[in-house]
Amino acid sequence: MSKQVNVKVDAGVSMGVQEHLWRYIGYDECNYTYIPEGVELLKKFAALEDAPYYFRTHFMFCTGNCHGTYKFGSTNIYWENGNGEPVYDFTYYDYIIDAFLKTGNKPFVELGFMPKDLVDTNYLRPTGGDWENYAQYKEVGWTCPPKDYGKWHDFIKAVASHLVEKYGEEEVKSWYFELWNEPDIFYWSGTAAEYCKLYDYTEHAVHEVLPELRLSGPAVTGIFEGGHAQKFFRFFLNHCRDGANFCTQEKGTRLDFITFHVKGGGFPFEMHAPKAVPSVESLVHQVKLGLDIIQEYGYQDCEVVLSEADPDGWAAGGIYDNANMIFRNTEYYATYVASTYEKIDQLSSQYGIRVRPLAWAFMFPGERCFEGTRTFTTQGIDKAVFNMFKIYGSLGNEKLSFESDGTKKLEFLKEPEIGVKNHSQYTGEGEDTDVAGFAVRGKNGEIQIVIYSHCNDRDKVEDQKISLMVDGIGEKEVKIRHYRIDSEHSNPYAEWVRQGSPLFPEGEQYDAIKARDGLEKLCEDETAAVNGTLSLEFSLPAHAVSYLVIE
Repeated sequence: MSKQVNVKVDAGVSMGVQEHLWRYIGYDECNYTYIPEGVELLKKFAALEDAPYYFRTHFMFCTGNCHGTYKFGSTNIYWENGNGEPVYDFTYYDYIIDAFLKTGNKPFVELGFMPKDLVDTNYLRPTGGDWENYAQYKEVGWTCPPKDYGKWHDFIKAVASHLVEKYGEEEVKSWYFELWNEPDIFYWSGTAAEYCKLYDYTEHAVHEVLPELRLSGPAVTGIFEGGHAQKFFRFFLNHCRDGANFCTQEKGTRLDFITFHVKGGGFPFEMHAPKAVPSVESLVHQVKLGLDIIQEYGYQDCEVVLSEADPDGWAAGGIYDNANMIFRNTEYYATYVASTYEKIDQLSSQYGIRVRPLAWAFMFPGERCFEGTRTFTTQGIDKAVFNMFKIYGSLGNEKLSFESDGTKKLEFLKEPEIGVKNHSQYTGEGEDTDVAGFAVRGKNGEIQIVIYSHCNDRDKVEDQKISLMVDGIGEKEVKIRHYRIDSEHSNPYAEWVRQGSPLFPEGEQYDAIKARDGLEKLCEDETAAVNGTLSLEFSLPAHAVSYLVIE
């Protein structure tokens, strides 16, 4: 099955600045940051041309043994002595911040979760056990409000003071700070009002130390019409605008930027799950609903970071938990990112609000090769999705005119509800393929064109015949480089399958897989004499990204 798609780029028409909105990464396990595998990946991001990248991670305040495990981490930053007096230990907290900075990146500092000695145990479910039982803290204690908001205020002030003293005001001003994560669900055992109270004390503390520090909230989950996250989001923005400040008793609370989360689906533990796929439309629709609320409360001048923006919600789950996670190993993940980020960029322009998606993906040490977790690398091998970020990182900042008659336009957002919250039956079958992209002028004047093809149905087989016209070049000879991500290019997963899908490849087998993890060319470089317009034709599968550089 094939269809003709016409793409037109006009290099003579500048459309303004192309925001590098993709420079945001996150993950749960904070202790993976400074281990060798984590540092190796951080260095790969720092090596991208548009670095630094901003990194957000959970559990930075938690109590534990400071050894990373799935969905948990700890730093032991705070404890109390026998007299109930606070004791601060920044050793492991600094390991994490130092790893970001020493590799050439920046922290996106998440302020959470609750240290064990600050937990208000009244929020714990009765278990018949002793609160000193650490398992109860690890299960639920870290989600609780503080036993003393004054002590929380002093703790946050101590953290901010330490960061400013160690790294300097100018450096810390360049970071992002965010309070908590998804307080509308199980990450927070308090109410929406109690989250607002926590925010008020936090805001007062950090800005006492550094008035220019950038603080945000509320980092709620996906916003669906009439859903709990939507109500929580409105409650928080209304409090910041008009509410009584719990800390100062004045009206309102300062909010420097805004965060919320968007996901394209959810795939729980189900070993024999029927086919299900993430939805681009559902994710983008959640972005729209969030931006509508931001406008409603008059915060449209604030920057918005979608501090988790992903195809699905369980980063640590893999193909052995739910077979549908297979898409994370393949070119599908790369084209899903390309499609959602391009649509988010369109919404950003349409609303006049700066919107930045954050990819909640990193790496897991010791996993089986191509485990299917939401990662950029597996056993040190760069996955296809990371090659998408290599493309992003190489791009210039001047947006050029780009049109495609194969794009799914944002008109789909006018429908009352896009996608489904329960993706157990959603396969994407029968949907049209989205063929779109954008063009920019590179740092040295070259024309850089990204054209992606994505269908929610991961099994769709289709061959788009791309007819690309590039105007505004003038009369000159050009060199054309054509890079590709698809099932056979920039995609080491295909080579891993050819090698017999080894769980722990080594020697020549590993080398063969690793050799295919870079950004690969579709064809040999070409030269062409252009008289105003360059015409190119090529095929694009249903899940693929073409990156053309015209010098």
